[in-house]
Amino acid sequence: MALRHEEVTVRPLRRGDADAWRATRRRNAAWLMPWDATVPPGGDDRPTTFRALVRRLHRQARHDTTYPFVVEVDGRFVGQVTVNNVVRGSALFASVGYWLDRDAAGRGIMPRAVAMVIDHCFTGLGLHRIEVAIRPENSNSLRVVEKLGLTEVGYAPRYLHIDGAWRDHRLYAITAEDCPDGLLRRVV
Repeated sequence: MALRHEEVTVRPLRRGDADAWRATRRRNAAWLMPWDATVPPGGDDRPTTFRALVRRLHRQARHDTTYPFVVEVDGRFVGQVTVNNVVRGSALFASVGYWLDRDAAGRGIMPRAVAMVIDHCFTGLGLHRIEVAIRPENSNSLRVVEKLGLTEVGYAPRYLHIDGAWRDHRLYAITAEDCPDGLLRRVV
């Protein structure tokens, strides 16, 4: 399955993405570090290889809890959007997180990619609500949810372990009723 809009493609992460993923992460390490999740003391260890990461994410996808997507521009790997913490039953919600190659920033790529993934969550996965948590200092990510028209629904002190410490986050959400014609239409 691949989602496309003009030059932007969103597709599932696969083992063959290892070299492009590593090169992009390495090239953007300093730029992404302030926003990257870290493991708190006593937390579960993260996978130490890309292969182990993909294996874990695919296992979680089979269990309907996580869906990792690659973002490509004209076939070049530029980032990732991940649907996390999928909850079924009476809730039908999930969280979305994302990161982008600095060279691709500021071109409207991530709002389109996130919109395509959220539209897929509503239509393909049958979810009702999507949430995004963003550090208040992360102006680039805040711009994405602003462009998408997500509603700020709260503030969560010490919400996620990021860059080595528990960090506050602003919380945004959108429901299927908020965008009956699809979220991508808001961006284009």
